[in-house]
Amino acid sequence: MSRMPWLSGCPSCEEPVEEGDRFCGRCGCAVTAAPTTDRPTVPFAPGAAPAAYGGRPPAAGGLPGEPAPAPGAYPGGPVPATGSHPGGPVPPAGGFPGGPVPRPGEPAPGAAATAHGFGDPSWPAHPAPGAGPTAYGEASGPGAAAYGDDPGGQTPGAGVPVPGEPRHDFEAPAPGAAPAPGPAAFPARPASAPAFTTPVPGTAEAWPRDGGPGSGGAYGGPVFAAGGGPGVPPRPDHAPTLPDGPDHPPTLYDGPGHGPVQVPAPPSAPPAPPAPAAVPRPAGARGCVACRSGHVDTDGYCENCGHAQPRERDHQEESLESVAAVSDRGLRHHRNEDSFAVAATALPDGTTATVAVVCDGVSSASRPDDASAAAASAANESLLSALPRGAHPQQAMHEAIVSAADAVNALAAAPGHQNAPACTLVGAVVTHGILVIGWVGDSRAYWVPDDRSAPPARLTEDDSWAAQMVAAGLMGEAEAYADVRAHAITGWLGADAYELEPHTAAFKPDRPGVVVVCTDGLWNYAESAEEMARVLPPDAATRPLHSAQVLVGHALDGGGHDNVTVAVVPFPVAPRPHP
Repeated sequence: MSRMPWLSGCPSCEEPVEEGDRFCGRCGCAVTAAPTTDRPTVPFAPGAAPAAYGGRPPAAGGLPGEPAPAPGAYPGGPVPATGSHPGGPVPPAGGFPGGPVPRPGEPAPGAAATAHGFGDPSWPAHPAPGAGPTAYGEASGPGAAAYGDDPGGQTPGAGVPVPGEPRHDFEAPAPGAAPAPGPAAFPARPASAPAFTTPVPGTAEAWPRDGGPGSGGAYGGPVFAAGGGPGVPPRPDHAPTLPDGPDHPPTLYDGPGHGPVQVPAPPSAPPAPPAPAAVPRPAGARGCVACRSGHVDTDGYCENCGHAQPRERDHQEESLESVAAVSDRGLRHHRNEDSFAVAATALPDGTTATVAVVCDGVSSASRPDDASAAAASAANESLLSALPRGAHPQQAMHEAIVSAADAVNALAAAPGHQNAPACTLVGAVVTHGILVIGWVGDSRAYWVPDDRSAPPARLTEDDSWAAQMVAAGLMGEAEAYADVRAHAITGWLGADAYELEPHTAAFKPDRPGVVVVCTDGLWNYAESAEEMARVLPPDAATRPLHSAQVLVGHALDGGGHDNVTVAVVPFPVAPRPHP
């Protein structure tokens, strides 16, 4: 790897540096010299000899073609940049091609101090404060600029454009002062010449700018209007106005020898996208419960807002004149695995029989929702088929449970199951003066009389671990149901059930009341009959649907840890015949 050129002294303050130092320890200036290859150059005036630094040899310790600055020339400051913008000072004879251009008010590199302390002795000093007009028609004095910024001073090079150096002054000539003729290198501008050499869009460039005869200057720079002198721009308030706007974008000057640069107009803001048109809802499609404007696709999501819609079984209600039922998914489960069926049918004697069946799918089994739906539907159909034929309600209930078990067993024949679908079942049949209850599993039925002074009763016994512990006398009821194994069922409907043992019971209540048929999602929050009676509204016999809604709401308010399903069946007492 080649080594970087190394400077023996700081190019800014000449503080001695050692090899390997990258920054000056005194002023912080970078002391790593740039490679001497590919150095930028500046054009020379016609006839100027390409002598580096006027033929002066580089100072000791410097690089070829780049002298070290004179001692004290730039105290504490960086090395001035090379001439790169038009409008800067013109170097004296010999120029500074390839080298740095002195900062305003400072001497050329290597020049001896003059009476002012800087510069070449051969260069004339600044005019005294308050002096009259200079050679270029600019006033000098207390307000005049220093070397390199004096737009028309007598200092050689002041006000003369140099390629790559910007002009920062806009000094006007003193009132009544006539501009002195400039040097031969700057021919007089014709009176009809335009103020700027940069052409206005749509017009011809009337003033040459190639540095040849009649051009604006030896370096091809622009020639400005009268009043500023050759190469000196006018004050901002005298500057010509260029057309601007959408049809005339701003024009910038890109340096000597280059044409005008057109600044592109800023892009306009894109138009706002049109508002999406409302999607018409197909006939018969279900509306979205979130945005209420879109329709629900077959995948269960709204085509307008994308919200997932409640499944049909997430919340179901059904009400008949003599029975009502409500089922809800609850707050913790992702689907409703409960199912119910309610119906009413006529008996051979003309009276009405009311049927309510509630099933709870076993979550640890496969397809528990399908199992509960199949069991509820099969049991309901069996009851509606047997009762009108005159079958005894208790016998009809037993046959209905067997039919429900067969329907659940049939689901196990489908491939891809880890285990057999399973569910529990509880049903009630209310006829003229008779109440029949049938069950398998831990779903329950309660009796709540209309007269709340009479005691309520639980009509079923769970097929569960807790019930077996209580029946065997091993644990009390409160202790058994507080155990983590309390809800482990010992009887269910399914292909893997140990043995199907349908439970049925017939009652003849002597007073009116209601029958509450429910899953453990409700009775977990009202376990005893007394608790259920307190939750059930007093008008349950006349408003069964409202009562079912109240019971489901009680479970949800308690936490809704499971699916909740309940059916409320009023039990009227037939009037006794007179003797």
